[in-house]
Amino acid sequence: MAIVTGGGGVVGRAAALAYARAGASVLVAGRDTGRLGEVVKEIEAEGGRAAGFAVDVTDSASVAAMVEAAVTRYGGLDVALNAAGVFGMLAPVADYDEDTWDTVLAVNLKGVFLSMKHEIAYMREHGGGTIVNVASNLGAHWRLSGAAAYAASKAAVSHLTRTAARDHIADGVRVNAVSPGPIDSPMSMRPGETPAERDDRMRDALPIGRVATPEEIAAAALWLSSPASSFVVGQDHVIDGGATA
Repeated sequence: MAIVTGGGGVVGRAAALAYARAGASVLVAGRDTGRLGEVVKEIEAEGGRAAGFAVDVTDSASVAAMVEAAVTRYGGLDVALNAAGVFGMLAPVADYDEDTWDTVLAVNLKGVFLSMKHEIAYMREHGGGTIVNVASNLGAHWRLSGAAAYAASKAAVSHLTRTAARDHIADGVRVNAVSPGPIDSPMSMRPGETPAERDDRMRDALPIGRVATPEEIAAAALWLSSPASSFVVGQDHVIDGGATA
């Protein structure tokens, strides 16, 4: 059984579908219930099992209820992908809006902390499990002027992942992260930019010459969630088409 936070987003949707195709029941969690419902319908149309759950990852009680709902509905929790996140804004540090900073750090960092806190609390009492956090190559590997809050939050997620991995591997809980580069999503586009214009810009910026598909990120998350990666602990897998090579 798998929980996917940010399940209505491009990476969350792709991961939820990947887990379902691998045979997992999936609790697709997030804020936008309409999008969650669409993902659930996609999974069910392919013969999988899924349910949506409205969660605020910045609220501990809401996250605890999410884990309880997964366990009650499907009888356990084996895998969690923590993909809920927001980008915020682009502005120099001196001009960055304080409320936006607080929102980005709350969702991207506190949200991952609270998700792991409640996921691990269940897993360590019930035979272990695997957790994959979605960080970013902007967190520690690549630079984008103006992305202070997003970069800081994702760098923190990467280090939080390593700490949690060391804290809980003895409990049978294996924690890793994926750090995508630019993905085919609205988040990778500048204001007013079309997908074609974005692709032209990225063709020069990325050695591979294109942005990632959400399915490529989901495939890495699925591998990190599977027995095939059983000796991988506390790693941040950068998936960015060679940008940080």
